[in-house]
Amino acid sequence: MSRWVPTKKEKYGVAIYNYDVRGDEELSLQIGDTVHILETYEGWYRGHRLRRKSKKGIFPACYIHLKEATVEGNGHKETVIPNELPLVQEVTTTLREWASIWRDLYVGDRREMFNSVRDMIYDLIEWRSQILSGTLPQDELTELKQRVTSKIDYGNNFLLLLLSLGQSQKQNVDLSRQAKFAQTPSFALFVTLKNVVCKIGEDAEVLMSLYDPVESKFISENYLVRWSSQGLVKDIDQLHNLRSVFTDLGSEDLKREKISFVCQIVRVGRMELRDNNTKKLTSGLRRPFGVAVMDVTDIITGKMDDEDKQHFIPFQPVAGESDFLQTVINKVIAAKEVNHKGQGLWVTLKLLPGDIHQIRKDFPHLVDRSTAVARKMGFPEIIMPGDVRNDIYVTLVQGEFDKGSKSTPKNVEVTMTVYDEDGKKLENVMFPGAGDEGILEYKSVIYYQIKQPRWFETIKVAIPIEDVNRSHLRFTFRHRSSQESKDKSEKIFALSFVKLMRYDGTTLRDGEHDLIVYKAEAKKLEDSSLYLNVPATKVELEEKGLSTTGKGTHNLGNCTISKDSFQIATLVCSTKLTQNVDLLGLLKWRSNTSLLQQNLRQLMKVEGGEVVKFLQDTLDALFNIMMENSDSDTFDTLVFDSLVFIIGLIADRKFQHFNPVLETYIRKHFSATLAYTKLTKVLKNYVVNAEKLTEQLLKTMKALEYIFKFIVRSRVLFNQLYENKGETDFMESLRNLFTSFNDMMNINSENTGMVKGAALKYVPTIVNDVKLVFDPKELSKLFTEFILKVPLGRLVKQKLHCLIDIVHSDLFTQHDCREILLPLMTEQLKFHLEKQEELEACCQLLSNILEVLYRKDVGPTQWHVQIIMEKLLRTVNRTVISMGRDSPLIVSDSSSNLPTSLLNL
Repeated sequence: MSRWVPTKKEKYGVAIYNYDVRGDEELSLQIGDTVHILETYEGWYRGHRLRRKSKKGIFPACYIHLKEATVEGNGHKETVIPNELPLVQEVTTTLREWASIWRDLYVGDRREMFNSVRDMIYDLIEWRSQILSGTLPQDELTELKQRVTSKIDYGNNFLLLLLSLGQSQKQNVDLSRQAKFAQTPSFALFVTLKNVVCKIGEDAEVLMSLYDPVESKFISENYLVRWSSQGLVKDIDQLHNLRSVFTDLGSEDLKREKISFVCQIVRVGRMELRDNNTKKLTSGLRRPFGVAVMDVTDIITGKMDDEDKQHFIPFQPVAGESDFLQTVINKVIAAKEVNHKGQGLWVTLKLLPGDIHQIRKDFPHLVDRSTAVARKMGFPEIIMPGDVRNDIYVTLVQGEFDKGSKSTPKNVEVTMTVYDEDGKKLENVMFPGAGDEGILEYKSVIYYQIKQPRWFETIKVAIPIEDVNRSHLRFTFRHRSSQESKDKSEKIFALSFVKLMRYDGTTLRDGEHDLIVYKAEAKKLEDSSLYLNVPATKVELEEKGLSTTGKGTHNLGNCTISKDSFQIATLVCSTKLTQNVDLLGLLKWRSNTSLLQQNLRQLMKVEGGEVVKFLQDTLDALFNIMMENSDSDTFDTLVFDSLVFIIGLIADRKFQHFNPVLETYIRKHFSATLAYTKLTKVLKNYVVNAEKLTEQLLKTMKALEYIFKFIVRSRVLFNQLYENKGETDFMESLRNLFTSFNDMMNINSENTGMVKGAALKYVPTIVNDVKLVFDPKELSKLFTEFILKVPLGRLVKQKLHCLIDIVHSDLFTQHDCREILLPLMTEQLKFHLEKQEELEACCQLLSNILEVLYRKDVGPTQWHVQIIMEKLLRTVNRTVISMGRDSPLIVSDSSSNLPTSLLNL
């Protein structure tokens, strides 16, 4: 007769193989099923699946991987509590839930969605293993926990969306990719140029970019490939390696109605291809040849993805001399099909998540250091510290030029160069496209005998920051002849220019600029000293009371204002140059310290989007002001308020994706070793004067977490530099600060109610940082005093939620701190339970306390703690009995971490 023996340690396990039953007494298992083991006998277990307790059976012991767990109850009724971190348990539960949906997707042959769920599952499995390893440093573990939580939230939302579609899943929409990229703050389009099948006959430039057809504007830099007359890339080293990544795309781009991938082909050679006597003809002229356009909206929005597919983009030649390349682009977009005659481009396209640094890390097989990077003409949604950028995009828009003495309109070529104020040409600061070197001068496309040419050619100008304020753009105009002998005699006939910095020190404004076209002798036009002091734009001219309208011309020095016109557009993408005079005043504060107080006040009026673009420089300026005025407190309060303003901006939903930027700044770039003394002093002053400074203090409370991150980081850096000098004074300042918080909570004043509530909400956010530089036991005592100062009968719910936050802080996991905090919490719970105040919050606090106490990493519960908890549970029982079984105190069985004593209430 078989003898089944009750198991002692082997109580909890996971099936590592499928087991098919062969008799009624057996229990079928699938990989991943969790089992509660009750008995064992000769290599077999008897028990049940945790998810179906009513069905018991036997199964082979070798099919089970045993797990550590705590078991409560007797042999007839036992509760299994896994000895794992709550987050690990949550991951485990999530994986089991996702696995069943994953199987359904496989059975339903939903390959794309199956692969997406697989990737999410693999991520969670890997991260779960890393957490369980116990080898991660604290900061990496915290970051990993945040990633796990975000992945679970994202995955659940995606699967909920998937399930809600029901029968409509046959739609040809890859929802997983759409959802994935909707959650990504930055992504990029990876493009490989496979071939250009085009009968050009001369060298050419192939310019590829992203284009918004609704707004009729380019949204990215060009990717430039120089193509030879032999039908191959000119740089033979690039053969079979023509790759570019269009970066910095974000959620705003996902919202665009349409996005096109546009290729412009510019022929470089003779004025007209039909002229064959090449010896007498002008060469090297940039002439319009044609365009190729592909709608990539579905790829950008994640609806379509097949990186192995080669797309053919049909080529549309320029039909006549009056067709500008931009016009042809719009015609092709509007047309249903193109009569390409087999000519076009072959490309592969793939959307990649992340910024360029992340993409190089995650997709090294696609994007390496040789891959051209074409940036968005505009900022990405997140600008990380260290991402220094100083790009000015200049677009040659259009012009109108009188034919003068010629019988037909001129063939106008615009030459753009960058000069300093001494007339020195800046070298290699202009970039016609990614993948190409910097050039000395840029020559426009020439439209043959056109009075009003429209170019829409964009050049990136990247000047060293120290040279920008001395630099200007010079545009010279020249007629180009098809005959080389005539062409050599053609001189510059006019000039326009514009300075990159305005008189007030801000950068040239974004948008179109109507430049004045000046005429003079060619030699005079090349002398910057003769034109730099005259107005550059028509707006400047009108400010001087002059006008270009009407008959006649104006003479300004050695230059004559022409009737010709010329327009450019500029866009500044710089983390160093601002177009906001108030922000500039702060960033350049050293140039006029008498305006410093005004500059600090004005900062708090600057539009948030401009501030976050210059986040690192703005924070550097604030802390430099503090450090360089260490002997004075003149600017301390204004700097503190400015810091609160910036932290408040990033807390705003609109800019919350800059939160990692602020974290990175504090961790890697912040260096103000004395800031902690000044920040602590101002904060204390606000708390002490809570009744007078209620509004300022309320804003400060909301920024309290990061104020303390700065205080703690500053003190840590100071300790590293000066070996804990001034430790006693620092500790005393923190004690005094906490005392002032306690005193504030004790103020009997109506107008401080909101501030007290805010203090209860935000004080718990600082403890994990403060304990790095302050004795945790003393911090626990100070916090206890803080709670006890809360007026009786007031702010009960806020106080209980404050305690809940402390339960989940690092303090509560430390045994010596818990000995101080737990009696406080139990007394508070007992008091409010007996008064039947905020019972739901009481229940939540109790559940959270028990959850932490029964965690494996917290350690065994001490006997006196058990006594405290038993007394509290008796109070709970009495409260429940007095209220009836429908009380919100009844805790559901889903809270598997709670002991049986609470579950059975």
